Amino acid sequence: MPKNTAPAPAPTTPSPAAAAHAEDLAAFVAASPSSFHAAAEAARRLEEAGFTRLDEGEPWPAPAGGSYVVVRDGATIAWVVPRSATATTAVHILGAHSDSPGFKLKPKPTIGRLGWLQAGVEIYGGPLLNSWLDRELVLAGRLVLDDGTSALAATGPLLRLPQLAIHLDREANEHLALHKQSQTQPVWGLGTADSADILGELAREAGVDAARIRGYDVVTADAARGAIFGRDGVFFASGRLDDLASVHAGVVALERAAEGHDAPHIAMLAVFDHEEIGSETRSGAAGPFLSDALERVWLSLGADREQQLRALAASWCVSSDVGHSVHPNYAEKHDPVVQPVLGSGPILKINANQRYATDAAGAAAWNGWCEAAGVTSQEFVSNNAVPCGSTIGPITATRLGIRTVDVGIPILSMHSARELAGVSDLYDLSRVAETFFRA
Repeated sequence: MPKNTAPAPAPTTPSPAAAAHAEDLAAFVAASPSSFHAAAEAARRLEEAGFTRLDEGEPWPAPAGGSYVVVRDGATIAWVVPRSATATTAVHILGAHSDSPGFKLKPKPTIGRLGWLQAGVEIYGGPLLNSWLDRELVLAGRLVLDDGTSALAATGPLLRLPQLAIHLDREANEHLALHKQSQTQPVWGLGTADSADILGELAREAGVDAARIRGYDVVTADAARGAIFGRDGVFFASGRLDDLASVHAGVVALERAAEGHDAPHIAMLAVFDHEEIGSETRSGAAGPFLSDALERVWLSLGADREQQLRALAASWCVSSDVGHSVHPNYAEKHDPVVQPVLGSGPILKINANQRYATDAAGAAAWNGWCEAAGVTSQEFVSNNAVPCGSTIGPITATRLGIRTVDVGIPILSMHSARELAGVSDLYDLSRVAETFFRA
């Protein structure tokens, strides 16, 4: 492969503020083992900061000078309206997603054989399956009861996918690959399937009667807490950084931007569910949640359809999701010149085929916000021979016609049960997000 002659970016030693941000992210991730918990935790923090919780089934107030948050399933949207807002006030939206790859409970989930209790699970999204081996896992999600109400539930460490000993598979290091059905059902106890009920474990944690459960959306999550490590504390490892790192950065930035918000636009955080499986749900980016919220905000400001379209034409969406850092052991998988690395700043994501929504105008705007925040940005583009993933950015741009730019932080081990980020990048993303909300 061609030799890369470009100088490597200079990494930033994390400041105390960056380390504190990472520790707060660890707490946020721990409180967010499922998308439903993440949406609830984001709303809880914003309400604690003075935001008013709204119900989609009730009238919304005239919003000028207010801060609001609404939750739909595993998604949440929050916004701050300046007192000077009119029917044509634009909006600055930071978009992110609350779900992560993993496993989801199937119907009749209490299974087992040979004296072992197991959980019947289905693969959710595209996880690195072998990264889930030999980890303590929790179960978390929502339980829907016989009266239609929902209860959030999360166990402590309960499950494990035990790996086969190398003595029984001497070539395991040469060909480790899990069968997606027979080798991905975790153990959670000893006994027979007719003597236990894994839903009962969840019901007990939620404080409800298991007999009242009529439906559930429950996933697995790594039980280990996020941690700072490495020389000078430059690394942060955690489950679900894709994309709770962006959700957390948006919550922190919106909290700060809400203090005396006097920007000439509405600042909005939009957190969607189901990005990892295509976003085509009522709480996903391809659904109506964001357009519904925008329309109701502008209607409350007295906007007619023409004024809403004028406001939208002046608006921006920053789609924030993780991207790939160059990997020192697999350099051939990356572009030979454009090689972002942990600790050197957030990334601007670019793709000629619009797998990312960034264009020249978006790149210029992003670089301006970074400069205003005093943050160095990197670029990401895929190796031509490696397929490029996508984000909520193109979906949002297509659905709304809003100017959109795709950004994020560089990480390693994407879609692993435990991913790796740079401490300073996490903090810098929140700083640029705050500037974007205030700019």
